[in-house]
Amino acid sequence: MGVRKEAETLEDRQIIDLLFERSEQAVGELDRKYGPAVRRVALNILGDRQDAEECVNDAWLGVWNTIPPQRPMSLAAYVCRVARNQAAKRYHANTARKRNSHYDAALDELAECLAAPEGVEEVLEARELGAAISAFLDTVSREDRVLFMRRYWYADGLEAIAARTGLSRRYISLRLFRTRERLRKYLLKEGMLT
Repeated sequence: MGVRKEAETLEDRQIIDLLFERSEQAVGELDRKYGPAVRRVALNILGDRQDAEECVNDAWLGVWNTIPPQRPMSLAAYVCRVARNQAAKRYHANTARKRNSHYDAALDELAECLAAPEGVEEVLEARELGAAISAFLDTVSREDRVLFMRRYWYADGLEAIAARTGLSRRYISLRLFRTRERLRKYLLKEGMLT
């Protein structure tokens, strides 16, 4: 591959190839390219830097263990999903002892328009629900989609979203409320809620 500048990053397909070759360089490349995003997701969910850093390491291990055989279309989305799942597992383990207010608040907001899982088939239902939410997000404005994803996927607090977008907290809160209401109605219409 030759010598490359420290600031350069590999293309996603090159990183995936390194993972398939079982090259430890892949983990360094993942961290260099996606580390900041993964750390932000983990910290937003966990609220603790040490837990977040451990979660990042778990995420890299998770990616290492799943590629191969997986060959994701979007490495960024794949890595963030693995990190988010790792952070959610750690969050649920931690919340047996304490609560993380902004992540709990985001979950509570969504709980109003989503059904609670009840049985063994919850994994299949969660996939179907995920697909329905994704389809719903295709119907909303770009701004509403960004606000929704920042709040409920990346677990950003309202202050962080306001700083990122330049919108007021009140405006963001209102837009999220309206989007959740539209989501609830959409899911009812699609038969995902009763």
